[in-house]
Amino acid sequence: MIILYLTCANQNEAMKIAQALLEARLAACIRQMPVTSTYWWDNVIHHDNETLLMIESKEAHFDAINALVGHLHSYKDYVITSVPVTKTTPGVLAWINEATS
Repeated sequence: MIILYLTCANQNEAMKIAQALLEARLAACIRQMPVTSTYWWDNVIHHDNETLLMIESKEAHFDAINALVGHLHSYKDYVITSVPVTKTTPGVLAWINEATS
């Protein structure tokens, strides 16, 4: 199991990506939350309101998720960060496997 972090330009874009990932059975659950991102870009510090997606999936789906996001995301250089889950509550891994195919 992995959790992927992906920021989106706004809630509409986040919802479109989340829906597509779920319909493709590449994710079991996707949480959305508003965030303020502060980062360097083109030698300038930026402060932007974005929507963060926390995507629960399997490591084997990373490349397919990245490809789908690449078709839907408005950023030329978006970032997906994958974090492995080493422990979770009982039954979660079975649910992830069942929900993603």
